[in-house]
Amino acid sequence: MGILEAFHGTHTAAVRAGYRAIDWSLPALRCDRVRVRAHTCECGEVLFEFCLAGGLSFIRRTVRHGEGVVVHESDWFVTRVVERLWEQLLRGEAR
Repeated sequence: MGILEAFHGTHTAAVRAGYRAIDWSLPALRCDRVRVRAHTCECGEVLFEFCLAGGLSFIRRTVRHGEGVVVHESDWFVTRVVERLWEQLLRGEAR
């Protein structure tokens, strides 16, 4: 394994039939600092990040395309709820 392969991140699975639709909104800017707990691979057009801030958690979605970058966030919940949503996202059960 080469050095670059060691840094290759997690990919989300293909979206499954009957997936849970995540309600995406513009960033809330509720906190000064956000900690990224986990993220998907940056090799694709869409990057997802599991974020923690102000005692709550959320998922950030960054879409990079020809016109620029668009960032959205899921609703903010207690961490255990977002952990479940994050796992569903990775398995293709939520998008």
